[in-house]
Amino acid sequence: MTFTDFNLHATLLESLDAMGFEKPTPIQEQAIPYIMQNRDLIACAQTGTGKTAAYLLPVIHNLLASPSGKHAINTLVIAPTRELALQIDQQVEGFGYYAPVTSAPVYGGGDGATWDQQKRAIVQGADILIATPGRLLAHMQMGYVDFTHVQHLVLDEADRMLDMGFSEDIMMIVKALPAKRQTLLFSATMPSKIRHLAKTILNNPHEISIAISKPAEGILQAAYLVNDSRKNELVKHLLAGKKIASTLIFASTKIKVKKLEQELRKMGLSVAGIHSDLEQPEREKVLSSFRAKQVQILVATDILSRGIDMEDIGLVINYDIPNSPEDYVHRIGRTARAESTGVAITFINESEREEFKRIEQLIGKEVNKVPLPPHLEGGTDNKPKQHHRPGGNQRRSFSRR
Repeated sequence: MTFTDFNLHATLLESLDAMGFEKPTPIQEQAIPYIMQNRDLIACAQTGTGKTAAYLLPVIHNLLASPSGKHAINTLVIAPTRELALQIDQQVEGFGYYAPVTSAPVYGGGDGATWDQQKRAIVQGADILIATPGRLLAHMQMGYVDFTHVQHLVLDEADRMLDMGFSEDIMMIVKALPAKRQTLLFSATMPSKIRHLAKTILNNPHEISIAISKPAEGILQAAYLVNDSRKNELVKHLLAGKKIASTLIFASTKIKVKKLEQELRKMGLSVAGIHSDLEQPEREKVLSSFRAKQVQILVATDILSRGIDMEDIGLVINYDIPNSPEDYVHRIGRTARAESTGVAITFINESEREEFKRIEQLIGKEVNKVPLPPHLEGGTDNKPKQHHRPGGNQRRSFSRR
């Protein structure tokens, strides 16, 4: 199957051809026909499966096939983080390269100029508005947000938004939208709270579930059994003298991120940290430096585990066990993209062994437990059973084209 089989607008197909899109992914193949039929949809699919294109392509097709002629918001996409909102906006820009489609991201942080730019996009009526819940509500409270002509509502990474406490915010936004609309809910997992939300805001939805993918074959997975007090030493041992293009380290708290960043910097390593204490411009600067290879090592809290498209990451270290087995797959999926290879290493303390077994059950294999280096022996009470060492289009401001 190819994208031409969906009977998408010719202009949209031209953009897809220019971007090198040929065959749809499974979530795209299943979701696009239903969305083009104007059906409500619940789709369970993890990050990296092409879900953004699965909803953007039919939405843009609708804009091109049935132009309203109005300067009004046609589609509202709600996303949990600024980073994901910007990523979605960039995809709109790519898909709509040859088309008169406008989009605007609305997110927290920034200065007065950022707020004014967002306000202008809202008032003038961007075709596709991509917003984080809190910042969108702030604009709504000012009285100039007009949702009268909204035809499509998309909730992207709905489970993440509920985990972040956005449930009430989402319901306040939904109540301000036209009752007659198409609602699309995308989630990496489908817990009961997502089911409840879906029943509340969707109308007789079609359901699609793409089984969570196993980690790519190119990812060499390994784990160390190590006490929390020895984790920083182990990280420094793993990175000392290594020439890895990009390393991504996930820690559970901003305090751990800050401390590890400081210790790695003392070693003379090129490292930056990203966490909730940073202002949005600072976070964007850190991410840009990492993408541009100006920073070799990025230490991050879970804010980056989903929704960030980064290429050529050679090593992912789970300094702490992820909150869920699915998050483990998301995290290590940052490496070994596009059939490349990469290494994913996880640190397991004494209390996390059962949690890690659930991860192994999900991925369908036992992850190799590597012995600690001699100078760190005693970092855990038990010895591992296995003994194999892992091998080593430019951004635009809002305007109507």
